[in-house]
Amino acid sequence: MVLPPGFAPLAQDPVLGPAIVAGLDKVETQLREAIANADPFADATSRHLLEAGGKRVRPLLVLLASHLGTDPGNEDVRTAAVVVELTHLATLYHDDVMDSATVRRGAPTAHEVWGNSVAVLTGDLIFARASSLVSVLGGEALGIQARTFERLVLGQLNETVGPADGEDPIEHYLSVIAGKTGSLIAASGQLGALFGGADAQTVEIMVEYGEKVGVAFQLADDVIDVAGLKDKSGKTPGTDLREGVPTLPVLLLRRNAAEGDAEAAAVLKLVDGDLTSDEALATAVEAVRGNRATAQAWEVARSWAADAVAALDPMPDSVVKASLAAFAEAVVERDA
Repeated sequence: MVLPPGFAPLAQDPVLGPAIVAGLDKVETQLREAIANADPFADATSRHLLEAGGKRVRPLLVLLASHLGTDPGNEDVRTAAVVVELTHLATLYHDDVMDSATVRRGAPTAHEVWGNSVAVLTGDLIFARASSLVSVLGGEALGIQARTFERLVLGQLNETVGPADGEDPIEHYLSVIAGKTGSLIAASGQLGALFGGADAQTVEIMVEYGEKVGVAFQLADDVIDVAGLKDKSGKTPGTDLREGVPTLPVLLLRRNAAEGDAEAAAVLKLVDGDLTSDEALATAVEAVRGNRATAQAWEVARSWAADAVAALDPMPDSVVKASLAAFAEAVVERDA
């Protein structure tokens, strides 16, 4: 395993860096064991996204947070790391069906290969494996997983239904991604600190940090959808635009147009037009990329990252704290 960008303080530490990498290697092995199925077809569909790769940010945060306690990297910590990554993988199967996405991690999405029903059922199967694993960690972990699962589903449901009459679309969207993304990253920090033997205050700090850095991470993904490059992100730029998924750059574009910004209104016509052809999509992407709404979206993402770093203030200085802060800053300074 290689540490993802943004963890320079961790990578440079001669003791903690190798310990985390070794822990991630063990988690990767346990992930493959946990997802294996005696049924050849179920095994193939379940392994599809796991073998496509991924940053493994959530397991990494579990392992890193465990080093804030007195018993880091133990077997329960690694099990918790497997649980959060399995949960994340399961949501990807479902999200890709909901969003009609064609590519994930540079590979065809499961529903493109086997159809929607198989993709949804595979996600359910992986959720079941995560639930089975978390049950051995005890009631508190089971409660965290259940509440996180509820927030994941409610986040998707609220995104599907849209904002209520009179509700600010941007505030609604922030609440959606707090549920869909922030909740599981918060659970990662919480479980790692908890099973690593950290005190209650540290556990709560990791919940707050994880929630805020998770929102920042998703907001950055929103911008990368229009500003990123396919060969780096593995995702065609403008996928969210084509599928009509409301993301922060477009929501800001709509707000600016409503406030009389003529340039925003012109770009919005392209976004709301027929984006079936690759040429039309590329034109819309370029227009959004060059509009001030994209820069505004980066500013919002960076403010959430800064809040995540501020949440760490009560903790004493350490390599773990520095790594968490560096990661929060890195998630909003990337292009993939």
